[in-house]
Amino acid sequence: MASEKEAALAAAPSNSPTIFDKIIKKEIPANVVYEDDKVLAFRNIAPQAPTHILIIPKVRDGLTGLSKAEERHFEILGHLRYTAKLVAKQEELEDGFRVVINDGPQGCIYSFFFLHFTCLNVCHVYLLELLLM
Repeated sequence: MASEKEAALAAAPSNSPTIFDKIIKKEIPANVVYEDDKVLAFRNIAPQAPTHILIIPKVRDGLTGLSKAEERHFEILGHLRYTAKLVAKQEELEDGFRVVINDGPQGCIYSFFFLHFTCLNVCHVYLLELLLM
């Protein structure tokens, strides 16, 4: 069986349903922290930081990664970024947070393509603990 990294490198963008599509349709449970008519934000089941939230558009519209963005995606990309700010405030991340967008097989280790923003609370102590593991 191929590793997740090998699967990501071999994967190609498609319109096939992903785990995120199933979460949007409520076919798979998720710990939702924010939802509106355009986006859904939920806690990562394998967090890499004390706060690790994924923010996804409810409609892909061909937007499988940031490199695939077209002018018609301008509004949803802005809405995703603004939602990251709302989620960070809701999560009380006043001291700062990171928003990460991985793109393409070399930019992330996912065997599926679905644009998502990651909102992280990464403190220096936690990073040091990760480095020492």
